[in-house]
Amino acid sequence: MTTSIALLGEYTPTFPPHASTNAAIEHAKAALGLEIGYDWISTADINLSLFERYAGIWIAPGSPYNNMDKTLAAIRHARENNIPCFGTCGGFQHMIIEYARNVLGFKDAQHAEYDPYASNLFISQLVCSLAGRAMQLTFEPGSRAAAIYGVTAATEQYYCNFGINPDYIETLKQGPIHITGADAEGDIRVIEWPDHRFFIGTLFVPQARSTPQQPHPLVSAFLTAVLNHNS
Repeated sequence: MTTSIALLGEYTPTFPPHASTNAAIEHAKAALGLEIGYDWISTADINLSLFERYAGIWIAPGSPYNNMDKTLAAIRHARENNIPCFGTCGGFQHMIIEYARNVLGFKDAQHAEYDPYASNLFISQLVCSLAGRAMQLTFEPGSRAAAIYGVTAATEQYYCNFGINPDYIETLKQGPIHITGADAEGDIRVIEWPDHRFFIGTLFVPQARSTPQQPHPLVSAFLTAVLNHNS
């Protein structure tokens, strides 16, 4: 296995979150002196041999994906096999769906972009779009996110029109997933899988705030986890 990352999504060079994903990886690589490759993989082309070639996966923004089921299968495999997995924006949303289906047992858990009239709609359209907005959030003390940031509050950029359906927040909390970041209204913005090498999802797009002078700490932590996984 080479030390490389699979970026799962439908790559569009002109889509700002995709351009910033590439840039953020380069920022972190340069700052840390890491040799890590990365390839964009369409969700239609996902299969489990992916994990023979890549040491970590980043579920990228830009849904709906070409193949939701293959994306969820990749997330599940990474979660169950301690493989570094990072999900941002749409990636976070699909991590929630995978969790709802395969951990909580809601086999019909759905995302409003794919089926807005589903009976168990865990991801719904936001009443107020967060696209283009920068908002403050807080992290749970002692969480992996707080440790990575080194603080318990941050301002982050969003690019999404969908988020967790408020009707399912209490249901999500009943399982083992850790909810470790929230905005001022208490809406879920960061999730972590306990005792995992790296399994973090953010509704915000951390890569949008990365710069060569200040690589984003989440991206740096993800790349470090990928490198350690392959060592």
